Amino acid sequence: MNTRMIFTIVARIEAFTWLGLLLGMFLKYVTETTELGVWLFGRVHGFAFLVYFFVAIFAGLRLRWPWWATLLAVLASIPPLVTFPLELWFRRIGLLAPKSTGDIL
Repeated sequence: MNTRMIFTIVARIEAFTWLGLLLGMFLKYVTETTELGVWLFGRVHGFAFLVYFFVAIFAGLRLRWPWWATLLAVLASIPPLVTFPLELWFRRIGLLAPKSTGDIL
């Protein structure tokens, strides 16, 4: 599995766990039905956030992104659901396009 694929997968997982956490917060604070979503997705998202943070830095270094791209990748984990569109944008502008066949972890 190459660095580009790992970044893509982790970015999407981070966004998905944000979605789960937001749903959990809705159930807890708006409908006041259950705290299970916050309990579960809070933990899962916390782990996904940390993994994404380090993968973003690793990808930035490994793929030789400009400093601003690496900074944007790291900051994208803070607002909800931003890692997924950022990953799509990076793919479109060529930061995640394969440059050689030797891009292996």
